[in-house]
Amino acid sequence: MIRLEKRAQPSRGWTIATPIIAVVATMIAGGLMFAALGKDPVEAIRTIFWDPLFGPFASYARPQLLVKAGPLILIAIGLSFGFKAGIWNIGAEGQYIMGALTGAATALAFYPAEWWIIFPLAILAGAVGGFLWAMIPAVLKVRFGTNEILVSLMLVYVAQSLLAAAALGWLRNPEGMGFPGSRNLAQWAATANPELIAGTGMHWGVVMAFLSVIVAYVILSRHMLGFSIRVTGQSPRAAAFAGVNPGRLVIVCMGVSGALAGMAGLFEVTGPAGQISIDFNVGYGFTAIIVAFLGRLHPVGILLAGLLMALTYIGGEMAQLSLGLPAAAIQLFQGMLLFFLLAVDVLTNYRIRAARREVA
Repeated sequence: MIRLEKRAQPSRGWTIATPIIAVVATMIAGGLMFAALGKDPVEAIRTIFWDPLFGPFASYARPQLLVKAGPLILIAIGLSFGFKAGIWNIGAEGQYIMGALTGAATALAFYPAEWWIIFPLAILAGAVGGFLWAMIPAVLKVRFGTNEILVSLMLVYVAQSLLAAAALGWLRNPEGMGFPGSRNLAQWAATANPELIAGTGMHWGVVMAFLSVIVAYVILSRHMLGFSIRVTGQSPRAAAFAGVNPGRLVIVCMGVSGALAGMAGLFEVTGPAGQISIDFNVGYGFTAIIVAFLGRLHPVGILLAGLLMALTYIGGEMAQLSLGLPAAAIQLFQGMLLFFLLAVDVLTNYRIRAARREVA
């Protein structure tokens, strides 16, 4: 018989090895899936992981790495605060959408002015929009004991409905000849969020993502808030004895998560996306959950995981174009990463033991 035996302390070796093993297992399982679809698995894996960096179109693909990684890192950093404390915000996608909506609406209220203050106001509005949307599950949990997983997840679909209403109604471009979508914020000088260094893909959203990594590292490792988060996640009873207020921690962690997701939405709508549209949200809020866990909820790990996940986005798009792989296969490939990570992660806290079957 095989049984799992609880470790006295989490294994440091397995903690480091788990993400690497998960990536390798994803490549193997993904290769089998691509083979089942009638594609060369080696070529598919090479196209996803190698060609964006060193292939014939790498000069175009490499700058996109930071463009895709920026929102993933920013959202995942916010999620890591709650996840470390056992607070499960699964609705970052909705907070990302609401940040884009409130930020875009604030900016467009000043159209066609060219004041420099409009872009900072839009960033602040995006953060506030995501923060307020995250406060709904946070307050309901603190006040009524509701499940933040279900509430935050259901609010994603409400946000998607509001996004469609905005694109078709109150934010629709009056000069757009009836087509859905807002004015193009990326082409308006007051809100444009272009590359800061030509050919790198780095815009203000990427800068904010890198700054969030640094600030999160300092808070989680050097600040009292980080101590409260770590203690609560490891032992809620010990946190209570240490004087940690669980309700306040829920509000803080959900608020930070929502604000960063909202800013990610604003930077996206003023940069790569350019406008509010029905299909504005592309799943960054959900993918950021994979990034957070792949990075072991550590800021530096999240930075690396965000770049890796961005690579699968870009490589996946290249595989769709060059190999004819369906988009669903690429999404499944990304989902395998979280599946294998959670599966192998069991070995961090448990060891496998062989035991003889007892005879009755």
